[in-house]
Amino acid sequence: MRRYVLGAGSLAALAAIGFLALSSWPIGAAPSPDLANLTGDVNRGAYLARASGCIACHTNPEGGAPLAGGVELETPFGSLYSPNLTTDPEHGIGDWTIDQFAVAVRQGISPEGEPYYPAFTYPFYQKFTDQEIADLWAAFQTVPPVAEPSKEPEMPFPFNQRATLKVWRALFLESPRTDPVPGNGDLWNRGRELVEGATHCAACHTGRNLLGARNTDTEHFKGSDMLPGGGKAPAIDYKTLMARGWDVDSLAYSLRTGITPSGDAFGNAMGEVVLYGTQFLTDEDRKAIATYLMDDHG
Repeated sequence: MRRYVLGAGSLAALAAIGFLALSSWPIGAAPSPDLANLTGDVNRGAYLARASGCIACHTNPEGGAPLAGGVELETPFGSLYSPNLTTDPEHGIGDWTIDQFAVAVRQGISPEGEPYYPAFTYPFYQKFTDQEIADLWAAFQTVPPVAEPSKEPEMPFPFNQRATLKVWRALFLESPRTDPVPGNGDLWNRGRELVEGATHCAACHTGRNLLGARNTDTEHFKGSDMLPGGGKAPAIDYKTLMARGWDVDSLAYSLRTGITPSGDAFGNAMGEVVLYGTQFLTDEDRKAIATYLMDDHG
């Protein structure tokens, strides 16, 4: 019996040592030294914020103030609540620097050095340029402060231990496929930049493994049944879209109106994507998204 007790004690001690080592494991890289010298464009930043889903995810549709957070995201690992992104210095990002903002957006790391849960779609924003970060920052500086805290995550052990996200990042964090492909044309490449980056379509429409990481190599745009609240996102790969009667024009139209080729309307999460995001894009950008999705790009 004593051997079992000693063995259990040794395992507990090793686990504690391992967790302490994991907690002290540094992550992230220093932001660009030029950020503070850039002048952001508020209008471009607001446009990118719309395209990136900031409004939809950080504005409670039940009477919440713009970007004040509090939107619940139910996951298989517990519930998360989007944070307050207003300029309130205590509950929002009013006391952040542009460097801290850049690290949060592109690397998913808080000003305290803690990793954000990947429900925040920072993996898609990794290649935002310094100018795009400056534009976003300028836009967020115009948001009125809201002195209300969001809710703390409701995650059971061990998912409530943010240090474990460092392992998840090491295993699954991948760079977005936004680089242009020579020969495919400006419209197609702009669509690729948006779909694989800012508009992060794969966040909902790509299947995930048991640890919540996207199965990009095998299920890219093949649909997912792991949406918040247990919802499902349909496949949007080009073969499925073509089989269901979509084309570039109808898809671009639906991103503006929320109306499908059959005359039905998008509901739930996709309805919010249109309401808060894609309806504000230019006709050219909506056509670029549709052009990319309706093409066999692997």
